[in-house]
Amino acid sequence: LPSSCAVPGPVSVSTAAMLPLLCCLLQAALAVSSEQRPPVPYSNTSGPPLTTTHREPRRPWVFSVDYHHVQAPFEIGLWIMLASLAKLGFHWSGRVPAVVPESCLLIMVGLLVGGVIYSVRHEAPPLLSAEAFFLYLLPPIVLDAGYFLPIRLFFENLGTILWYAVLGTLWNALGIGLSLYGVCQAGPWGLGDLSVLQSLLFGSLIAAVDPVAVLSVFEEIHVNEQLHILVFGESLLNDAVTVVLYKLFESFLRLPSVSGADVAAGVCQLLLVGLGGLCVGLAFGLMAALTTRCTARVQVIAPLFVFLYSYLSYLTSEMFRLSGIVAIVTCAVTMKQYVEANMSQKSHTTIKYFLKMWSSVSETLIFIFLGVSTIQDAHMWSWAFVSFTLFFCLFWRALGVLFLTALVNRLRRNPVTFKDQFIIAYGGLRGAICFSLVFLIDDFPKKRLFITTTIVVILFTVFVQGMTIKPLVELLEVKRRKKAPPTVSEEIHIRLLDHLLVGIEDITAQWGQNYWKDRFEQFNKKYLRRYLIRADKQAQSSIVQVYQRLEKRDILGPDAEGLGESTVPPKEAAPPSQPLRPEEVESFRKLLSRNLHSISRKQTQTYSRHTLHPDVTTDRDLPGRPALRRHCSLG
Repeated sequence: LPSSCAVPGPVSVSTAAMLPLLCCLLQAALAVSSEQRPPVPYSNTSGPPLTTTHREPRRPWVFSVDYHHVQAPFEIGLWIMLASLAKLGFHWSGRVPAVVPESCLLIMVGLLVGGVIYSVRHEAPPLLSAEAFFLYLLPPIVLDAGYFLPIRLFFENLGTILWYAVLGTLWNALGIGLSLYGVCQAGPWGLGDLSVLQSLLFGSLIAAVDPVAVLSVFEEIHVNEQLHILVFGESLLNDAVTVVLYKLFESFLRLPSVSGADVAAGVCQLLLVGLGGLCVGLAFGLMAALTTRCTARVQVIAPLFVFLYSYLSYLTSEMFRLSGIVAIVTCAVTMKQYVEANMSQKSHTTIKYFLKMWSSVSETLIFIFLGVSTIQDAHMWSWAFVSFTLFFCLFWRALGVLFLTALVNRLRRNPVTFKDQFIIAYGGLRGAICFSLVFLIDDFPKKRLFITTTIVVILFTVFVQGMTIKPLVELLEVKRRKKAPPTVSEEIHIRLLDHLLVGIEDITAQWGQNYWKDRFEQFNKKYLRRYLIRADKQAQSSIVQVYQRLEKRDILGPDAEGLGESTVPPKEAAPPSQPLRPEEVESFRKLLSRNLHSISRKQTQTYSRHTLHPDVTTDRDLPGRPALRRHCSLG
């Protein structure tokens, strides 16, 4: 925190005092819910008529408590309040955020709450179920990451990201699973009854790099944009491969024998899950853009369609057993430019801050419940199995990153440096995805060992690797994110080079990246924007509008900005020319950069859920002037 925002003592003390109070409230609520049972008024059975039991008449009460009437929303509200206060106390705790990642402290709070509940009730606290995680907590985080994804940077590195996400996940899952099977069969550990399919099943779930944990840590260390997008993109897309491998090995375990046709069907399923999620997300994204085109008279519900179509794309993909993460990311990327053009400035700001709040609360709840769910009786310890699992997770990931990067660097213009490779390998954090998958395994003698090992791997990666990755980045002098935005001159020259590259590819008859990008821009302007954006939003270029406003300002003065046609003669109303304010210069620079040709190599700034940088064109309206909106580029 800056010195101007020093932490006052009463605030931090009051926040710390509220956490035990909320723990007591949660404990009381759980105790009441376990002791009282709501009465069943009738039995809903087919055949005999419904009969009701006779109740004794009750006299009216002046004061009564009916906890079961509000049990579910009350407990949910208490958990959200606990998570929010823990997050608030973390950011008001002085120098702690500079040393310990937020995810570590949230897990520690969860461990504390789980220990209190277990010591009082003498039974395991509530678990983070797979259904609650995959259907309610994960979608907001992925939607926020996809909606504010640096699109150009993502697509420039899409080949490398898919290389890490698909081949890297297969490499890690098979390597960890087969290595654990070999160690268990060869060593005197008492684990010889572990089959190869069970080892591969565990390897598939423990190889899942969690996007929630990766986002939480990498947004705090501010690495360069290329490194950030590689790690984040891999964690975002490898879940499709992880879930498919998990379900594939789970189905193999239920078969008496596995044939070559079953393996071929699994490979086809892997391709279908990814491509199916892509098609579902694309369809819902276009429908969202088309729907917001009709909200000119009802602007208040325009943000609702963004959330509904995104969530429905996720649920639809899960319903057809496709990749919901790929679907919701594709939906967010597809609809963003069109829905922003159709919506008002206030609607755009609503979406921006609601997504930030929603994803932040979900992330906080996930880490707290990870800590709470750790306190339980379903544990089986084996030093050999836990130690070898940790070693193989680090070994196979490091080996895979080095091998795959050596191949992909031959095709990249900007090769991934060795320092970046080390951070990519070291940043493979595990989280709630593998934790949720391990509880879905069918009961067998070694399931408790899998649960214990998964929890240890999560705690090791989040605490040890998460806390040491920032000092390692500083020690290795890894390139950091550029703080200063590019100047207008840099943007103009970059776009000039892009035009030259498109022309060179046309002359030499080569269909490269710039050629296809230019063809898509033409198709987008000619067809997509024409039918997905309202006619009143397809106005003339912003550069022309800015020029007209500057001319109007020189004639009528700064007080006449945003007004209609003036009846005052120019000679009577013309004041002396005044220099532009810094906010206006920054606004015009952004308008100019958006209205030039699209960048193919510009390293755009990534979005952070923890810090919303003020944007004069989207976040606030300057006094005496209307807000500026982005428009179609000159063509």
